Amino acid sequence: MNYSKMLDELNSASLFELYRLEQAIRNSLEDPNRIKSIKDSLRVGQAIEYFDAEENRLVEARIIELKRTRALVRNRHDEKLWNIPFYHINLDHADIAITGPTGKLDRNSLKVGDNVAFKDRKGNERFGKVIKLNQKTAGVLVGTERWKVGYSLLSLIIEGELGSEMNLIEGQLLGRE
Repeated sequence: MNYSKMLDELNSASLFELYRLEQAIRNSLEDPNRIKSIKDSLRVGQAIEYFDAEENRLVEARIIELKRTRALVRNRHDEKLWNIPFYHINLDHADIAITGPTGKLDRNSLKVGDNVAFKDRKGNERFGKVIKLNQKTAGVLVGTERWKVGYSLLSLIIEGELGSEMNLIEGQLLGRE
């Protein structure tokens, strides 16, 4: 499913039309037949990925317990337990990527953990990692400093492009120079 194309279409909808669509989607998410279908395909101990809306990314986890409409899972990266609705689970390994209008970064196209660059008010280029997604700004960790940066000011950095800038930052954090 092309989420970017769908969002482009929805941008022209009124707030009432979006609300009406939200209710129709909610009804589909809570459909007992759909829930049963997902639940029947899951097993305790199964490795899964689920979508974390707050971090806008997939999280790897293992199923601990299956309940009526939810699954208790343990995240692989931090071992925390979460009780998630079945519809958060990405059974079909769907691509979750969404690009902003005209390729610009926004809350839908960034995820926690992405490496980004931006220029501060003095024109200095800064490199950091996204730690939080807010409505209008991203929380970015630059070294040990937290910055709130508007999405339009951010550029996504591909791992290979970081090079010596991130090595320098990591070295300073570890006490090396």
